[in-house]
Amino acid sequence: MEKIGFIGLGIMGAPMAGHLLDAGYEVTTSTHRRQPQDWLVEKGIRTAPTMRAVAEASDIVITMVPDTPQVEEVLFSTDGVAAGLSPGKLVIDMSSISPIATKEFAARIGELGCAYLDAPVSGGEVGAKAASLTIMVGGSEEAFARARPVFEKMGKNITLVGENGVGQTTKVANQIVVALTIEAVAEALVFASKAGADPAKVRQALMGGLASSRILEVHGERMIKRTFQPGFRIELHQKDLNLALQGAKALGLSLPNTATTQELFNACAAHGGKGEDHSALVRALEIMANHQVATAGNPS
Repeated sequence: MEKIGFIGLGIMGAPMAGHLLDAGYEVTTSTHRRQPQDWLVEKGIRTAPTMRAVAEASDIVITMVPDTPQVEEVLFSTDGVAAGLSPGKLVIDMSSISPIATKEFAARIGELGCAYLDAPVSGGEVGAKAASLTIMVGGSEEAFARARPVFEKMGKNITLVGENGVGQTTKVANQIVVALTIEAVAEALVFASKAGADPAKVRQALMGGLASSRILEVHGERMIKRTFQPGFRIELHQKDLNLALQGAKALGLSLPNTATTQELFNACAAHGGKGEDHSALVRALEIMANHQVATAGNPS
């Protein structure tokens, strides 16, 4: 069984690493910034003082950090992962970052005689904890086959979608769909509530028809019950939509509804909500409507 390095034990990374430990993998993380959570230590996670040392101790190194600059730092800083790689090792970036930068990172890792996969995920904290993440992979078929047993411990819908960078492109597309669907659910619930309908019953009715979706199920409930602790933070979804809009500009196309939804996220952030779950996008619409979908403790 291959030894795994895992860098980025946040809201999603921690349970993902936990599943690998449960499956019997030897997992090592870096303490260069913070110690792993106690429950991971109890499961047997190992530690190394630097990211370079993590790479030296591992056959496969997984990164799960917020954005492109952090991935670059993890991989290519003085004591970063690249400094500890030797030929034949595999680097898997499961963060959501720039497809263009991903291709550059993959090329630099390839020059060291190592393989690289970009494998961003969808499913949020719930999917990470349940090991039911969707994993969108870019890279070679050989590297994908090697990584698949590892992916299967963290996710269910695992697809090799193309070469390096295409996994990240797929994740950007995913985030467009998720953002616009959250916005649609928010509009519907604000409309129904202000018209005098019980938003909880409206949601229940919609769950039985063509409008049903995982986002209506999970995030619609969050909007009604006012449970906006992340989850997936608004500031991270802003980052993903920035990637979409930058890509659209480079490709010479328009994403009008993506741009509008980004402005709603921007409004939430301006009102202090950047750290809230992305379902809190409903707050921006509530401000414009001068009406709240439901009040805490009185969801109906």
